[in-house]
Amino acid sequence: MRTLELLAPARNIEIGIAAIDCGADAVYIAGPAFGARQAAGNSIEDISRLCDYAHKFGARIFLTLNTILYDEELQEAEELMLKAEQAGVDAIIVQDLAIMKMADGGTDGKTLGIPLHASTQCAIRDVDKAMFYRQSGFSRLVLERELPLETVRKISESTGCEIEFFVHGALCVCYSGQCYMSEYISGRSANRGECIQACRSLYDLTDDSGKVLVRNKALLSLKDYNLLHRLEDLADAGVDSFKIEGRLKNISYVKNTVRAYSQALDEIIRKHPDKYCRGSFGKVSGGFTPDLNKTFNRGYTELFLDGKRGHWASMDTPKGMGEAIGKVISVKPLKNNEILIGLNLRRSSGGDSSEVPVLNNGDGFAFTDRNGEIIGFRGDVCSGSTIRCKNVPNIRPGINLFRNISSAFEKELSARQCKRTIGATVSINISETPDSHYLALASAVTEDGRRVDAEFDAGTESAQNEERARSMFESQIGKEAGIYSFRLSSVHAETGSMPFCSSAFLNEIRRTVAEKLDRTPLTPKPMLDLRTSDHNRRSGSASDKTEGHFPANQDIDYKFNVSNHLSRSAYGHAGGKTIEEAYELSHRKDAELMRTKYCIKYELGICPKYCGTKGLGGPLHLHNNGRSFRLSFDCSRCEMTVSAEEAKK
Repeated sequence: MRTLELLAPARNIEIGIAAIDCGADAVYIAGPAFGARQAAGNSIEDISRLCDYAHKFGARIFLTLNTILYDEELQEAEELMLKAEQAGVDAIIVQDLAIMKMADGGTDGKTLGIPLHASTQCAIRDVDKAMFYRQSGFSRLVLERELPLETVRKISESTGCEIEFFVHGALCVCYSGQCYMSEYISGRSANRGECIQACRSLYDLTDDSGKVLVRNKALLSLKDYNLLHRLEDLADAGVDSFKIEGRLKNISYVKNTVRAYSQALDEIIRKHPDKYCRGSFGKVSGGFTPDLNKTFNRGYTELFLDGKRGHWASMDTPKGMGEAIGKVISVKPLKNNEILIGLNLRRSSGGDSSEVPVLNNGDGFAFTDRNGEIIGFRGDVCSGSTIRCKNVPNIRPGINLFRNISSAFEKELSARQCKRTIGATVSINISETPDSHYLALASAVTEDGRRVDAEFDAGTESAQNEERARSMFESQIGKEAGIYSFRLSSVHAETGSMPFCSSAFLNEIRRTVAEKLDRTPLTPKPMLDLRTSDHNRRSGSASDKTEGHFPANQDIDYKFNVSNHLSRSAYGHAGGKTIEEAYELSHRKDAELMRTKYCIKYELGICPKYCGTKGLGGPLHLHNNGRSFRLSFDCSRCEMTVSAEEAKK
């Protein structure tokens, strides 16, 4: 039986706990440094507390240590790994091969016992590169988002590693780990957690003659990923971990997306109970009804999952607009710098009046003005099809209005909390001592297999009504205590006589059993660690030898992000020929700043390969704030590249 894991992002411990409560099997979170999101660091103390909470449910915590490292940072990174292991972290997500070197001995000879996962920043998009990371000792591979199912399946079958795949959230337009545009423009490296998100900026597009084809659009901005309805296809292709993007997102986003995807995974397991199981324990109850359309998004796409091109761009909405609610038909000035906006509310295709959006006080709205700028505002008083608010620049009749914050949904997320509990059955055996005392032996077994026994003196008083006494045991024992949801399976009286027990006494039995379970460690489901042992693989075709596989006899260029002597040594030992420094160190002038499966020509309907157009077979150019970038098109691979060029005078 294969284990399916829902992996959630966490900016901090509060969000991590909320993700677990909503059904996540694992959480990935940054420590105090090197986490690829500079604004999302956490102390080791918080990491330890999150591990303690997650492990109660058999859930796991993964530390992101996935920036490239400079030589002077290696000791700090090694110390962080050791502290993470002591804190209870279950795996470390890695980009730099120096981490593997340090994990296998380090500067003091200590071997790290935590499995290492090859980050999506490693740009794994074919079998050869996947095999290199498998043979280097990584137990899990986080694949590129642009891969079709067929390639995912090949990598899974060839390597036998756990396969992690993004299923939801923001998409980088460039292949992961190989975007150097932010570093080129600002000196802030995406591989160092400092990306300025140049792909969300507005650009003009020109041809080689200087003719403007598109003006002031976010031409490199993609829609968000949404594979909610493709999880079964991914599981069938070999995906073990379904990853939600969003370590900079707020708690509402994480709770909503985790709940939606957790319910979807549960449905797959209900369909295939002999084939799949969840990666952690416990049942989520209560809470809210998830709705991914009410969480921040730029529109959704399945990208290249079926090996086919689609329209992936969010040129008009790089910041996320939310749900379309209608068109402005009037703007009336009021006193105190307020306005009253009248709307023609957008109905669904069914035309049922109940499907017209209901506006609520405090909703957030957005629209695009004539200059392409996204304007947002809050509705102070929303009634029917009108919004009263402070004056909003550039709003006018005819614009399309979107709702990007639903105050009613946010209140529901806050008020209706999910609760996660571990199921446990309890049996009670009643016996009598020579001095006529009743003894109650409570035996509890949890869904994860832990067993505890606790004995209690039930006094000397016999029950007048034995049926009522048994009913009291069932009603009081069969409740929740802490994180446990108890069910009484049986009450057996050896002498046939039942004691009289008060509700307080029975509640004490339940609480004591829960406390003993808390002190009994839960054993999580096993994870792969290919650095310490040889595990069964899905295919017997994988070789343990590095020779003959990537990157043997290959030049290691700047795209391998070699930034320290340990990673240089790792590639050299694997058979790499010339080894070039990372772009952040070399600033190679002819470097590709991006290579991407996304194609502006296809998006605009001027692709000679798919759209049958002629005359625009050469390069195009992007212009922003005095800088120009050359777009080249590798049609044999169906890829687009972005490189720097001097702005034309």
